[in-house]
Amino acid sequence: MNLEAALALLKGRRTNLRMDPERAVPDSLIATLCEVAVWAPNHKLTEPWRFAAITGDARKDLGELAARVLVDGGVTDPARLQKARVKYLRAPVMLVVACAPDPDPVRHAEDLAAVAAGTQNLLLAATSAGLASYWGTGLTARSVEMLAFCDFEAGSEIVAMVYLGWPTSEAPPTGRRPPVVTWVKD
Repeated sequence: MNLEAALALLKGRRTNLRMDPERAVPDSLIATLCEVAVWAPNHKLTEPWRFAAITGDARKDLGELAARVLVDGGVTDPARLQKARVKYLRAPVMLVVACAPDPDPVRHAEDLAAVAAGTQNLLLAATSAGLASYWGTGLTARSVEMLAFCDFEAGSEIVAMVYLGWPTSEAPPTGRRPPVVTWVKD
């Protein structure tokens, strides 16, 4: 891939929740996206990434978990709780991406960065495969109940809850401001 093609892919990737919740994404494609993620840079090759693919009726269970977490956090608004119960049904796949714990805070910070970079790899590969995607987190992602639901080890940190599915329409284009670069030269 040349630089122009890489830039086109990077600039063409969009956050898009406009997807067909009934059209399945093949398990083999999900596995490939996870494989792409683990090729992100990873200091000391700790391989901290963890994945849980949630499909079918398990998405309803995830929604119920989200509502319980909100209630435990003091949320009482029925509309917000109902939205939590059904929001994961918008996509045929919820791919939860987590970072394994490390007792060394410096190493853990490096591992979190690696998992975030891996998530970007995953999103770019999903775009390349024709999928729509949306990277979310929220209160549910910060709960110990969510770690248990995904069978992640205690102390893991969820970095992304990625909605994946086949698009029903394109997301509108967005722009970016030019980067601010400080040039330090002799």
